[in-house]
Amino acid sequence: MRLLLPLTFLLPLAGTLSLAFLQARLGERGSARVGVTSVGLAALVTALLAYRFLAAPEVLTVTLWHWIAVGDFQATFGLRLDGLSLTLLGIVTGVGLLIHAFAAWYMRGEEGVTRFYAYMNLFVASMVLLVLGDNLLLLFLGWEGVGLCSYLLIGHYYRVAANGRAAFKAFIVTRLGDALLAIGLFLLFHELGTLDIAEILRRAPERWAAGDPTVELAALLLLGGALGKSAQLPLHTWLADAMAGPTPVSALIHAATMVTAGVYLVARMHGLFLLAPDVLALTGVLGALTLLMAGCAALAQTDIKRVLAYSTMSQIGYMFLALGVAGFEAAIFHLMTHAFFKALLFLAAGAVIVGCHHEQDIRRLGGLWRRLPLAYAGFVVGGAALAALPLVTAGFYSKDEILWQALASGHGGLLLAGLLGSLLTSLYILRLIVGIFHGEAGSDGARRAEAGRGPAHGLPLVVLALLSTVLGAAIEPPLGEALPAPHQGGEGWHLALEIVAGGIALLGIGLGAWLFLRRRAWLAAVAARGRGARLWWLWHHAWGFDAAYDRLLVRPYRGLVWGLRHDPIDALCHLPARLAGRLHVVLSRLQSGRLRGYAVAMAVGATLILLAMAVVA
Repeated sequence: MRLLLPLTFLLPLAGTLSLAFLQARLGERGSARVGVTSVGLAALVTALLAYRFLAAPEVLTVTLWHWIAVGDFQATFGLRLDGLSLTLLGIVTGVGLLIHAFAAWYMRGEEGVTRFYAYMNLFVASMVLLVLGDNLLLLFLGWEGVGLCSYLLIGHYYRVAANGRAAFKAFIVTRLGDALLAIGLFLLFHELGTLDIAEILRRAPERWAAGDPTVELAALLLLGGALGKSAQLPLHTWLADAMAGPTPVSALIHAATMVTAGVYLVARMHGLFLLAPDVLALTGVLGALTLLMAGCAALAQTDIKRVLAYSTMSQIGYMFLALGVAGFEAAIFHLMTHAFFKALLFLAAGAVIVGCHHEQDIRRLGGLWRRLPLAYAGFVVGGAALAALPLVTAGFYSKDEILWQALASGHGGLLLAGLLGSLLTSLYILRLIVGIFHGEAGSDGARRAEAGRGPAHGLPLVVLALLSTVLGAAIEPPLGEALPAPHQGGEGWHLALEIVAGGIALLGIGLGAWLFLRRRAWLAAVAARGRGARLWWLWHHAWGFDAAYDRLLVRPYRGLVWGLRHDPIDALCHLPARLAGRLHVVLSRLQSGRLRGYAVAMAVGATLILLAMAVVA
């Protein structure tokens, strides 16, 4: 196992290097083969590691080399495999393989396929490093790597200026969280003398009592980094614009893996957060607010991928809610099932977009269920899992566990937020499915839709659809030794909550069917005037966060840049030289070489001197 573990990130990294240096020789098909094969081999190695770990659960630590040694600070390039990292590793490589395979169909005939696969492989390598790193510095290296790849992949279609702006926005907003995380690492090293994760979790209870201001500050800084990477309030505004990249990018980076890095960070550092109860409570509150805000915003979007983007924010909000009530296992379980059904939804959306000749406005689609049957099935299964349809979907079991943890821990307000979020989820996903696949086609692209063909198109959708059902929920992450035990309570209350949650999901589906199938014209009329129009505008613009940030932060910054376009300090330093130059010009004009002028100047000067002496006397 010690030899296998480094291969999980070395294989995708080798794929990146091969694509980078051999791009002129590989071509489109060769690039796809290299990209898919490298991740496929990493997934195979992960399967072998999982088989051996499950047969004999034992934490495995592999130190490849001593990375940095400066004074008292030492950091190794070491990998750690336990139940938590194995779960994330399986998601990254397994779901990543299916998305890479689908991309071979989706990116066919596109420009820059080699560059695309090079960045995708580098992302997988960085994410694996983030998950397996045994110290926070190595985790931070992978953290920054996925941020860089996100920027590069969002701006893949760089010839369109808006895509470049979206990539830049994602880079800047996530960097704010990364800066907070970096400061948190400095604080932890200053206080504990190490960045080794296991040592931090061991030393923290010895150094701090629960509620100590220092540990609260350290946890708050780590939470800031998690909020930025996982697109939670108030650092959530980048994710919707990140849909500018190719759809497989959205599936891999902005649904299944990267945006869950913040959830992983909080779960990995759970011992620190348990010593900071106020920050832990804040985590849950921010998650609840995000899931409600994003759920409302998803109801008013007209672009397929933006609906799914706000859905991602909302579902990660559930994970943060679970973390906030110390339901760490529930958060990771929902992270896993969400990776399955959200990747399915994004890939099915990609099939619709390509099949409809890159039309992705819901208002211009419709009537596609006959023309695109596999994509329709993917949306139905993935949407059912997202809405937590009772008993048959993976999302029901993972979301129910989150709600149960909120109830068992006594957080009634967070429980109500989760139930309301479940109703919103059913509404917006049904609106999306009805808008795409039912009714009449709204454009030539929809009327001329062509179904995708080939195993690269169909196989990933079928596998993810199966994993989004109860079969996916049957996968039990081996988290028992890695995370604290979940809250326990009466089975009767748990069953009652399951019935209530399932009933709310069914109520949302029924209400959505009534509104979006039978009362569609009435709903459109309500949204077009009065308070309905104002509410639609507010939700369509995601509660106005972008506009507020533009006025409060972007415009003042641009004004400052405008004022500093010529460095004022530099200008002040050059002021004596400029004054001397001007004085030189004036005085040089007096040196005319004419004796008559000199005599007049002397006479005038003498007269002025005599007048001054007379006045003084």
